[in-house]
Amino acid sequence: MTGKNIVGIIFSNAYDECLPELTGLRTMGSVPFAGRYRLIDFALSNMVNGGIEKVGVITKANYQSLMDHLGTGKPWDLSRKTGGMFLLPPFSTADASNNGDKLAALKGVMGFINQSKEEYVLFSDCNSVFNVDIEELMDFHTEKNADITIAYKNGKAPALKDIVVMDINSECKVTQVAVAPHTADDVNYSLDVILMKKSLLERLMNEAISLNYNDFEADIIQRNVNKLNICGFEVKGYAGVIDSMMSYFRVSMDLLNYENCNELFNSERPVYTKIKDDMPATYGISSNVKNSLVANGCIIEGEVENSIIFRGVRIEKGAVVKNSIIMQGSFVASGASLNYTIIDKISAVTPNKTLAGADNYPIYVGKGIMI
Repeated sequence: MTGKNIVGIIFSNAYDECLPELTGLRTMGSVPFAGRYRLIDFALSNMVNGGIEKVGVITKANYQSLMDHLGTGKPWDLSRKTGGMFLLPPFSTADASNNGDKLAALKGVMGFINQSKEEYVLFSDCNSVFNVDIEELMDFHTEKNADITIAYKNGKAPALKDIVVMDINSECKVTQVAVAPHTADDVNYSLDVILMKKSLLERLMNEAISLNYNDFEADIIQRNVNKLNICGFEVKGYAGVIDSMMSYFRVSMDLLNYENCNELFNSERPVYTKIKDDMPATYGISSNVKNSLVANGCIIEGEVENSIIFRGVRIEKGAVVKNSIIMQGSFVASGASLNYTIIDKISAVTPNKTLAGADNYPIYVGKGIMI
């Protein structure tokens, strides 16, 4: 199997409700991350690095910023005469209102999938950040003669309403599936990267429609665990799943650890994003920057520590930013002090203001707000 024989499907709005502060005006896929990326960049990059040449991005609402970011798909080499990237808006107002489940979204785009010539379908959500070798996953799927292969990670299960938790035997076969179980133990939880044959998906979807099923995880995965050969593919290296504002903050801060950052931004499998040419970051004589990610186009004259600073941010002399995330085009004036704070795009903190949250409760300042 090769990537050219797979059509990719990305759910850009999956789990929007987990991050309402950041998804009120954008999709989960277009949430800014790590200084210069959007969350969808990781799903897209995983697919194109695996050789996939046709990707459909399912949208639901608030996708203007997503469209602006994706454009024609050129940064991911998906601007093509054949194949390429396709934005798949809601098929009807009924589909748009039924926003809780992948099954409803899939029903609206089955025409796109049916018309695709590729033999396999690979699904991915946007609320997880990890760098997986899709070619290795494809080889695993073929070797195990799997009907469905699910990428998973072992650890504490994210607090998602439909997280899939699996028991997996020594042959990597999924023997039991639980949906959103209440447990504090380490488990094998799905990263929502799922590979199967298109013909199998079509059969399962026809069955789901005829029997009025409405839950992808329970009715497609859990219901068929004893009927199909479902296998689990363990993702090695760093993987962060976002299920709340606190987890968004934690996953972002994980990148200040060199090992985590190096595993996520693997030079053999680059993470691509929209290109914005800008000057390098400028550091003033009085600046003091420690253990931080600083994107291009920034002007840093104050103190920055343990923080992530997006493109085009200006931090004046005398300002102190610690343990914070400052998004694109924002401004922190002289004398301001930020600690455990998330500042959305094009916002400003005026002189001598102090904002301080906590490690488990960061303060959030909305897009375009002046404090």
